[in-house]
Amino acid sequence: MRSRVRGTLATSFVGTTAALVALLVPGTAHAAPAKLSHAAAVSKLNATGGIGLSSSGGCSNRNNATCTSLEQVNAATISDVSTLRNASHCALTITGGTEVGHASGTYSHWNGYKIDFSPTSCVSAYVTNSFTRIADRGDGAARYRSAAGNVYARESNHWDVTFCRGSAACTSAAGS
Repeated sequence: MRSRVRGTLATSFVGTTAALVALLVPGTAHAAPAKLSHAAAVSKLNATGGIGLSSSGGCSNRNNATCTSLEQVNAATISDVSTLRNASHCALTITGGTEVGHASGTYSHWNGYKIDFSPTSCVSAYVTNSFTRIADRGDGAARYRSAAGNVYARESNHWDVTFCRGSAACTSAAGS
């Protein structure tokens, strides 16, 4: 009896340790996305060229809804914005980032997954001609899904884009 209890405890300990390692060690299951400061994100976008930032408040304070901030944006999101710019050959203007004032959720603006863009004719034509039309969002916004799983929703005055990087959970959440 004693050896079976020791074996069970040892197995539980090893299983618990493995789960903790998977949560805490980068590169293992469920590692948190790499985040960028506002300045680092802007620098990467400037290196791509053709990507601007517009703020109704003329500021970048993440805690002010009239600002447009990229503070704590996912590095992968910024990479995908550059990919969109290069693939579409459209000038992009970011009008919303990680600042307060957007809807909450795991794959939200605040958590670095979403960016808003001005709906220029170039961007709108690229999205509607290049991506798959999916069901409208609950608020009536027309939606399109890219081959990478990113979801583009046409809101009244901008494109609201969820950059999912192939995450099925993200695409599913953005698609509902």
